[in-house]
Amino acid sequence: MNIFIDIANFMWANVIGYVLLGVGLYYSIRLGFPQFRYAKDIFHVIKKNLKSDSNVSGFAALATAVGGQVGTGSLVGVATALVAGGPGAIFWMWITALLGMIITFAETVLGQIYRVKLEDGTYRGGPAYYVRFGLKSRIMSVITAIFYIIGVGLCIAFMQTNSIAQALTGVSNINPIYIGVVITIIAAIVTIGGVKRLTDISSKIVPVMAGLYILAVLFILLTNITKVPAMFSDIFKGAFGLKQAFAGLGGYTVMTTFRYGVARGLFSNDAGNGIAGIMHASADVKHPAEQGFLGMFGTFVTTIIICTLTAFAIMLTGVLGNGNDGIVLVQDAFQSQLGNLGRWMIFFAMLMFGFTTLIADLFYGETNVLLIFKEKAKIPLWIYRLTAFAMFIISTKLDLHVVWGIIDVFVGIIVFINVISLFLLFKKVKEVMDDYERQKSQGIEDPLWKREEEYKL
Repeated sequence: MNIFIDIANFMWANVIGYVLLGVGLYYSIRLGFPQFRYAKDIFHVIKKNLKSDSNVSGFAALATAVGGQVGTGSLVGVATALVAGGPGAIFWMWITALLGMIITFAETVLGQIYRVKLEDGTYRGGPAYYVRFGLKSRIMSVITAIFYIIGVGLCIAFMQTNSIAQALTGVSNINPIYIGVVITIIAAIVTIGGVKRLTDISSKIVPVMAGLYILAVLFILLTNITKVPAMFSDIFKGAFGLKQAFAGLGGYTVMTTFRYGVARGLFSNDAGNGIAGIMHASADVKHPAEQGFLGMFGTFVTTIIICTLTAFAIMLTGVLGNGNDGIVLVQDAFQSQLGNLGRWMIFFAMLMFGFTTLIADLFYGETNVLLIFKEKAKIPLWIYRLTAFAMFIISTKLDLHVVWGIIDVFVGIIVFINVISLFLLFKKVKEVMDDYERQKSQGIEDPLWKREEEYKL
């Protein structure tokens, strides 16, 4: 299994990280940095898209996408990045988020444009769909869909039960397989209920859990306020190797810091892997650009806010370097300030965030099964679901580092396919942005996108 870790290290340190940031910078420059220019419009768009009478609202899609992002990546991913890459990895997570915001915008816009409407009135889209209809490549779209089924619908999904099980072992002696079975049963009920049930549940759970988590970390931050300057010094020195240079040959290399910062930054906000395009394609909105703004906001929340707060909690409490990793390290940080209550708090946070991520990942897998099998997808869908359910239970016993290695390999391949597609479809994204800006300049309060054609599976 170590071969997965070796391959992942090579891919992220030498290829994927540069490709991802390069495309983000290209989009930012060509579109005039909309992640900054349209920041003020985001809350207006959220308010306008809080509800949809008959379908999935823009806000519900955002909450579900954030629920799929604020989970393992924002808790376990940050801890792993700090352990493997040092404090400097957090700086590269920030850079990944800022450039990733525009990547998420592009994925969301393309997901909205190149989507199909199912018989139940809901929409499905994502990278495999814009490869199929945007790049007009049926074979490549099927290959893309297969990688998403394995990499996201199975691998990233079973990371959630693995992390929840790890969190359980930090507070109880209960066999983690039991929690895996319970979560799998509940996930099956929600998933089989369809995308509307999924988004309804996520839109209720995510805001509450995120708010409580932020308040808890702010308490830790305030009680350790005198350590904040030294913490920021460690982050910036570590990001560029200055801390290593002063310390001698020991410590983290710049490449290791970069590799884990970018990889875990991506895992926390999904920018570049196309997942945002799958969920946001289901939203019923008037203009793709508006859903794109919501996609950008989701990336900002997950990495710039939640991941940063997780990193602060770990660094300020001094637990980094105690030998633990993953969710257990986060629990150590909270316990040091809140006692045993802190460990339970992280368990429940991981349970809620991990569950919303899990059901979102199942939806992503199903969306790609539909693209491959179309009207004959009923049996393949059940085969996929049963395989996923079995993996959820088995994963509770897997080693954390092996799980990360497998995920990094498949997600690396997914990112590479997706960012190339984004580069080739840049003109379409720019067309949407230009249309939105033209209508706004004409005084139109609610721009409307006129779809050129309806796509069918």
